[in-house]
Amino acid sequence: MARPIWSGTLSFGLLNVPVSLMSGERSVDLHFRMLDSRDNTPVRYERVNAETGEEVPWKEIVKAFEYAKGSYIVLEPGDIKSAASEGREVVDVKAFVDANSIGPEYFEKPYILVPGKKAEKGYVLLRETLKRTERIGIARVVIRTREYLSAVMPHGNALMLMLMRYPQELVDVEDYKIPEGTASHYRISAKEIQMAEQLIESMSDEWTPSDYRDEFRDRLRKVLEKRMKSKGVVSPEPENESDVAENATTNVVDFMSLLQKSLASKKRTPAKKAPEKAASKTAARKKPAAAPKKKRAPAKKTAKRAAARKAG
Repeated sequence: MARPIWSGTLSFGLLNVPVSLMSGERSVDLHFRMLDSRDNTPVRYERVNAETGEEVPWKEIVKAFEYAKGSYIVLEPGDIKSAASEGREVVDVKAFVDANSIGPEYFEKPYILVPGKKAEKGYVLLRETLKRTERIGIARVVIRTREYLSAVMPHGNALMLMLMRYPQELVDVEDYKIPEGTASHYRISAKEIQMAEQLIESMSDEWTPSDYRDEFRDRLRKVLEKRMKSKGVVSPEPENESDVAENATTNVVDFMSLLQKSLASKKRTPAKKAPEKAASKTAARKKPAAAPKKKRAPAKKTAKRAAARKAG
């Protein structure tokens, strides 16, 4: 079984669902080594000093930023980590947006969120609510030493974490010469559009992912198999189950209480009834501080109704 990239929590409001972040893609590339054709000995990549030509050991290699030609700022080991946010093991959902409001150009790499022990309830609660509301969560997550923008979205029975691109990483289509205008501007006739529609209709089909394969890779693998005399298989070590975080929202937690507190914390201003007289504004401002006075609201309603009846 695949190993998790990290184990942490999926956080939205005050709910923290223990999850493991698993890769949502599989590398199927065929990797090749370079050999010396004279004796089939592997050719190594050497870390060589550009001036002396001597090999540099890993312990002497540091990372640096070239801010000008030939000028560098050397980074200390903790510099990159210090720039990352504190929540290194949290998928921190900041907002929920319409699932159709984000273009495909923003999505980059898929991961699968797997619930931890006794965390199924919170996991399913978020999954089903996202399906019903047709929304996705926009979150921040730190993977290794880099912070990413990401989207939490339902996919079948799973919650997917899709790494996203920031707007600054995208090229504006206006930078390229893209044809503008309608079909008539390019002298495209109604008959041509009709024939194109018929062609698209004749080629239309249901999306079945299993119908598509990397045929080049398959053919290349067959070529390799003919040359192979033996093939070994290496099994990964069994995976250790991660411990549940202290602040994790497991199945035994009072979800209703946490949801109510989360809703209360997200309200900008409490809902208030308009005061009947201008003189009562001062008293109305003091009312939220005294919680027990909420019980008098029904009596106020009754008096208001009686006054309305007399006026009628």
